[in-house]
Amino acid sequence: MAKKLTKAQKKIRAQAKRERQAKYEMRMINGKQVRVKREATIDGMPVDEFLARNAAPLFWHNNEMWMCIDDESE
Repeated sequence: MAKKLTKAQKKIRAQAKRERQAKYEMRMINGKQVRVKREATIDGMPVDEFLARNAAPLFWHNNEMWMCIDDESE
């Protein structure tokens, strides 16, 4: 018979599970359930979308991302 876990051990395992769920998501790939890293987000938006909405043209220029600069904003 397996030994029961103590409260401290249960707490540690629950914390580890929460961290795993925050870092990874489960997807079906080739009929198998696979753990995949979650996409990075800022305020619940993907990073690219957040930058497109909030970055100034100076940011795009400093990071050599000229294709993202709108001609209308100048």
